[in-house]
Amino acid sequence: MNSSLSGASQPRETAQADTRAPADLQPGRPANLSGDLSSGDALARHTTLRLGGPAAELVVAGHADELAEAVRTADSAGTRLLLLGGGSNLVIADSGFDGRVVRIATRGHRIDSAGDGLVRLTVEAGEDWDEVVAETVRQGLGGLECLSGIPGLTGATPVQNVGAYGVEVSEMLTSVDLLERRTGRVRTVPAEELGLTYRSSLLKHTETAVVLRVRFLLRDDGLSAPIRYGELARALDVDIGDRVSAERARAAVLGLRRGKGMVLDPEDHDTWSAGSFFVNPVLEQGELADALHRIAAGVGSDQRIPRYPAAGTSTKLSAAWLIERAGFTKGYRGPGGRVGLSTKHTLALTNRGSATTDDLLGLAAEVRSGVREHFGVSLGVEPVLVDCALR
Repeated sequence: MNSSLSGASQPRETAQADTRAPADLQPGRPANLSGDLSSGDALARHTTLRLGGPAAELVVAGHADELAEAVRTADSAGTRLLLLGGGSNLVIADSGFDGRVVRIATRGHRIDSAGDGLVRLTVEAGEDWDEVVAETVRQGLGGLECLSGIPGLTGATPVQNVGAYGVEVSEMLTSVDLLERRTGRVRTVPAEELGLTYRSSLLKHTETAVVLRVRFLLRDDGLSAPIRYGELARALDVDIGDRVSAERARAAVLGLRRGKGMVLDPEDHDTWSAGSFFVNPVLEQGELADALHRIAAGVGSDQRIPRYPAAGTSTKLSAAWLIERAGFTKGYRGPGGRVGLSTKHTLALTNRGSATTDDLLGLAAEVRSGVREHFGVSLGVEPVLVDCALR
C-alpha cells in the first residue's frame, strides 16, 4: 500500500480492473454540480463556512472513473490537488488554492444481505452522508442513526472516523475502495488496516489515497445502536445501554444537533461553521493529573470536571467545557465581530456573514491560547486547514 499504511498488512486488490461501481449499484440523485472544468471559482461557495478564495482549476467528477482520472492526470502532471467533498470540514485560505480542485459528486448505493440479521451497505464516496443515514433508517436498518445530521459526504467519514453521541463510523465500517495515488491502482482496504482512532485515521492529513466507495455492516432489526451518550439517553428518556427504534434515535439526535446549530441552515449564521472546530483533548495518565490540578485551581475544586474513558488508559476531557471555563461564552465575537463562537455551542467557530479565513483563524488562535494559558491543555483542530494555519 502507500506509506501512510506501511504498518498494515498488504490489502486486497479489487477484482475489478477499473474504478467503476458494481453494475447493480442503485444510482443516487443527480449531483448538484455538473460540467468538466472551470477556473477562478470561489471555493467559499463550496464550504459550509462560506470562506475560501478562488481555485485555479475546478473539476467536477460525477463518476468514480472520472474522479480517478482527474486525480491521475493531476498527479502525472505534478499539479497540486485538493479533493473537495461537502466542504464541511475544510478551512481554505483567503488566497484560494493554486492547483486543481476536484469536486467529488459520485452517487449510488447498494444493500446486500450478510446473514444473521446483518446487511452490507456499499456507498459511493460522493453521496451526501445524512441522506445515506436517512435512507438506512427508512429501510429499517440500525447502526448509523446516531450519526444523523452531520454534514459532508460519505467518502470523508472513514478519513476522520466521524463520530457523535457515543457512536463512531469505525464500529460499522468494514472496508473502503481506495485509489492509491502512488501507483494509480484501486484497492479494497479492510477497515482494520486504516488505523481508525478518535476523529482520525491513517488517511487523514495525507495525500496518498482517495476514497472511492465505503462499506458498512448494519443490523436489519430497525433498532438503534445501544444508547451510550448521557444527553441522548435523557432526550429519549431511556437508560444507558438501551436500544430504541432507529427512527426515534435519529429524530432525537437531529433535535439535539439543531439546538446546537449543528444542522445546516443557510439562514442561520450559527451553522456557517465547520462543525466542531476543536476536538476533545485526550490525555495520558501523567498529563491528566497535572491538568486536573490546574483546572481545579482555576474553576474551584468543588466543580465536577467532565471526563470520559478513552483508548487504553487515557482520558478524554470536554473541549467545550474548557473553552467556556476559560472565559469564552456562547456568542463570543472576535475583533470586528465578523466571526464568533456559535450562540448555541462553543465548539463551533462561525462566519457571521462577512468574515475572512484570517478572521476565523485569529479567533481560533485566541481560544486555543486562552485554554492553554488557563489550564495547560492544548486543543487540537478538527477541520483540515488548506494553505493556512493558526497563528
